[in-house]
Amino acid sequence: MLNEKNIVLGVTGCIAAYKACEIVSRLKKAGANVDVIMTAHATEFVQPLTFETLSGNRVVCDMFDRNFKYDVGHVSLAQKADLFLIAPATANVIAKVAHGIADDMLTTTFLACKSKKLICPAMNTAMLDAEVTESNIAALKARGVCFMETGCGLLACGDTGRGRLQEPEIIVAEVEKLLCGKRDLEGKRVLITAGATEEPVDGVRFLTNRSSGKTGVALAVAAAERGAEVTLCAGRISVPVPSCVKETVRAYTTADMYEVVLARSKDADIIIMSAAPADYRPREVFSGKLKAEKLTLELVKNPDIAAAVGAAKKPGQRLVIFAAETSDTEVNAAKKLMKKNADMVVANDVTAKGAGFDVDTNIASLLFKNGTVIRLDLMQKSALAHVILDKAVDL
Repeated sequence: MLNEKNIVLGVTGCIAAYKACEIVSRLKKAGANVDVIMTAHATEFVQPLTFETLSGNRVVCDMFDRNFKYDVGHVSLAQKADLFLIAPATANVIAKVAHGIADDMLTTTFLACKSKKLICPAMNTAMLDAEVTESNIAALKARGVCFMETGCGLLACGDTGRGRLQEPEIIVAEVEKLLCGKRDLEGKRVLITAGATEEPVDGVRFLTNRSSGKTGVALAVAAAERGAEVTLCAGRISVPVPSCVKETVRAYTTADMYEVVLARSKDADIIIMSAAPADYRPREVFSGKLKAEKLTLELVKNPDIAAAVGAAKKPGQRLVIFAAETSDTEVNAAKKLMKKNADMVVANDVTAKGAGFDVDTNIASLLFKNGTVIRLDLMQKSALAHVILDKAVDL
């Protein structure tokens, strides 16, 4: 569920800090990477070594600790996080972050973090019900910070009432909900192509294009998060193959990718052609390394993978294709949609700022057979992946 997700867990000075150990364990079992930040008071309840053993990462406690490779710790962790979780969160730390106080590594990192945030309070009932605490929680909620309700029962102070840290399994389930959201692809098979193909010229050189495969990999991760059984057919990509994908097949030439896709598309419910296969290949591939001052290559057309899939598409299958253009983007994409018998085309102008190759963002338009066009703003490719899947599910 949480493969490839980075979670920063803040642990504060509360008797419930021991429950954070189970939170880390459950997050790790779900596939997440966990970095733990502890306040000085938290270390009085649980030793950092415990969290280091469970997380496999160094625990950060001291903003001025120099016994590690240098980086600006609060910034690097804030940028790394897909979600910042504070569990348990004391009234003191909630008050600090509500008012922008940043006097230790936890509160400083929280302030610098722009990702999703989830706070799980734990305190005495009277402290939780105090007007100032309620005001601080309301202020954070108004800024988009998520909160978990506390549990009820016997508290460490001997009182009975609200204020218990929510159980670890419930907290982890909420983390999964925030990061993974829908499970609307359970039981579905999704075939995704990614990256560029390579067409050999000789024993050293090849023809290719600038596709990085980032969008295809983002789609594979998103589909897996939503419960799909994903097959990723990847050419040359600049990002790691995600571990959450059930099957990854490498296909470096367009001919290889054609064979892989045609063989596996028969069983797929959704086929997403986000790769950039080379349109042409050299008619002749030379052995060894060519040593010539002048070289003329004769190119021949490669098979059109998307068109072949569209021609063989079965009832109920959904085909999503991509159109990377440099001019007349939507006009060209609409023609491609009809020609290849696709259900949706994702079009983008690769010359636009933030929408080119090998960047983490894109600006896309989604075109459909009925003439509908959805124009999207600049967004992360990981976010675009979910938009594409939303529309593919609704086709």
